[in-house]
Amino acid sequence: MDLVKALKVSASGLRAQTMRMRVSAENMANADTMGEAAGGDPYRRKTISFKNVLDKTINAKTVAVAQVGIDKTDFEQRYDPGHPAADANGYVKLPNVKSMVEMMDIREAQRSYEANLGAIEAAKNMLSRAIDLLRG
Repeated sequence: MDLVKALKVSASGLRAQTMRMRVSAENMANADTMGEAAGGDPYRRKTISFKNVLDKTINAKTVAVAQVGIDKTDFEQRYDPGHPAADANGYVKLPNVKSMVEMMDIREAQRSYEANLGAIEAAKNMLSRAIDLLRG
């Protein structure tokens, strides 16, 4: 039944967007996490990528998390010789997390999540009406 297929596809979208929000929330939570040792690296931003997966039970493509990776961009540095993570020249590496980017990622994931919820609700209503028609 195509409505069941729609439910499963939308549910996979919910799972993927939930993971996306978790990754961005972790990045936000660690936006100020500095290195612990002199010259040590601070928190490195995580990234997420998705892939299409063929669900053979419903013969439809769903979405899944391909991988949670690491953002390899360079760290910015700030002169702070008194910081425990300062290198020999007094510079501290800052996390490569940009709060505005993370907020936008969370907002976009939230919109996608809401769209998938709307699709699930519509499919659920159609299934409910079909059952009512069969009863009547």
